Amino acid sequence: MIVSLAALCAASIAAPIYARTLAEDAAAFGARESVDWISISPSGDRILYIQPGAQSDETIYVVDLAKGGSPTAIATFNEATARLNWCRWANEQRIVCEIYGYADAGGILLGFTRIMSVSADGSETEMLTPTQTFKVRGILQDGGDVLALDVPGNPGKILMTKRYIKEDSRNTRLFNDKEGLGVDAVDVTTGNGKPVEDAALKAVSYMADDAGRVRIMQVTDTLASGYDGSDYRYLYRRKDTDKWYPLSSVDAGQPLLDGFLPLAIDSAKDLVYGLERTNGFDALYSYALDGSGTKTLVYANDSVDVDGVARIGRQQRPVGAVYATDKNYIRYFDPELDKLTTAFSKALPGKPQVAIADASADENELVLIASSDTDPGRAYLYEKDTKALSELLSIRLPLEGREMGKMAPVTYPAADGTQIPGYLTLPPASEGKKLPAIVLPHGGPTARDVWGFDWLVQFLVARGYAVLQPNYRGSTGFGEAWVGDNAFQSWDRAIGDINDAGRWLVAQGIADPDRMAALGWSYGGYAALQTQVLDPALFKAVVAIAPVTDLEALREENRKYTSFSAVDRMIGNGPHVAAGSPARHPEKFAAPVLLVHGTMDMNVSVQQSKLMEDRLKSAGKSVEYLEFEGLDHSLLHSQARGIMLKRIGEFLETNLGG
Repeated sequence: MIVSLAALCAASIAAPIYARTLAEDAAAFGARESVDWISISPSGDRILYIQPGAQSDETIYVVDLAKGGSPTAIATFNEATARLNWCRWANEQRIVCEIYGYADAGGILLGFTRIMSVSADGSETEMLTPTQTFKVRGILQDGGDVLALDVPGNPGKILMTKRYIKEDSRNTRLFNDKEGLGVDAVDVTTGNGKPVEDAALKAVSYMADDAGRVRIMQVTDTLASGYDGSDYRYLYRRKDTDKWYPLSSVDAGQPLLDGFLPLAIDSAKDLVYGLERTNGFDALYSYALDGSGTKTLVYANDSVDVDGVARIGRQQRPVGAVYATDKNYIRYFDPELDKLTTAFSKALPGKPQVAIADASADENELVLIASSDTDPGRAYLYEKDTKALSELLSIRLPLEGREMGKMAPVTYPAADGTQIPGYLTLPPASEGKKLPAIVLPHGGPTARDVWGFDWLVQFLVARGYAVLQPNYRGSTGFGEAWVGDNAFQSWDRAIGDINDAGRWLVAQGIADPDRMAALGWSYGGYAALQTQVLDPALFKAVVAIAPVTDLEALREENRKYTSFSAVDRMIGNGPHVAAGSPARHPEKFAAPVLLVHGTMDMNVSVQQSKLMEDRLKSAGKSVEYLEFEGLDHSLLHSQARGIMLKRIGEFLETNLGG
């Protein structure tokens, strides 16, 4: 089966002629990925992919590989406040998709999920999440998690969780008195479900093995206040009993592991892989599910954390340990997969990193994604039996033919001598001297930057800016000591590292000190603003997208959510709360500020940016504010991102010079 879909799919999104105007760059780099999700059918004969449109629309395409057909649009989803998270083949006839949405429920922004199925030709759809009746005593946010695509002995059914909410019993004999989370085997054609696991009040999630048996349950206590408890407990089942046994306990909502965190079950080996901290770093362990309690170290790195487990195929078979040093890596358990991905990386143009996106039921057909810092990515089909490799799709068609800047791992000294890792990207063909420059701290802060394609970085590089992304102290991935007590409570250390990134750019002769800006999103936006509090003269412009601006306000806006306890502990108490809130220090700002925010942001309230705007205006400072009605924290909308990038480009040109 040899097929090339690149030309076929180009017809649905035409690649523009290479252009260098700000408006054209903003539209091209702001556009969402042309392929947002890709999946292969159990037989390996068909693929599906999700293609976002210019606005809120997303279309599901199906391609018959066996017949060499063109992509066929089977369904278009177009909701302003909802989107498709993923779609996968339940069987050869039906596709299962998860919808994520958000809504204003009486002044409280709530997220929700729903699971639906659609026939492979798009002629029939069915909502698999149970319909909520007027009798329920709450709002159904959790539409269910798909635990297994195959249920042995039950063809056409999937295993998914079901959230039970008590119903009002007045004036009726038929009402639901259950409460908690259970598991059903659900028919993907009719939506009918059969209970597999009864509702458990304290259950948060479940894990099933590749035989379709529920083996692990995550539970937590609810405090008297109604907030989530401070720990998660995990229970497991042996193969020969339905009884639950204690497995482990971890601290909920914290960046540092304290206990064994289960991630993926290998039923053939009767064990679960998970993370646990060892010598200050998160390492991968296996835990036997046979009752012996045997725990074995699988992989540890003495300089970075293990981030998780790589899985492939319909059963989500665990195949390797995922970690990142200068780049992302997978330490495969399976020598064949290690050999294959290494060979692909060497053979493909530019020696990209290769990930396995999906696999047929027998894993003969593999869907691969190859990408790099300068290549947004391409999807390939590999067939083991014939050893045939063929290109399927370009991940970002609007960027085809563009030369990108190379992302180089660097380290630079902080004021106390600590070497801070980061990534430096320079404009193509640039000599890297006296450039306008951007320091771009990542969000989180419980996250880290990694090597690879970044649309925001490449937009800035295309406009002629050098970009440095610091993995400041407080970032995750570099061990317990690096995280410390997090980058909010130790904001001065994190922001100091970020400012030192700018000073290093100047000292190296890379940046023109009079044309340097700080730009960030979420915590990165907070950090960009807070650089002015520490050193107002360093950066000549600040761009903050969806930023936190007042730590106490962040605490209070989370008080209405069940996760409040975790947020409260993350922020902490003490003088750092006021000192680390840029909205409380507008008088220190010397640089002009551009704020960007969506009105439906559940991560960071839009009021945070409005507060910052008001405080800066009252202090007589230069501030601009760009607001997107109805969009959430990620601003996942091609036109909106294009508008944002154009505004950022204009703001930087005005304040840093063209």
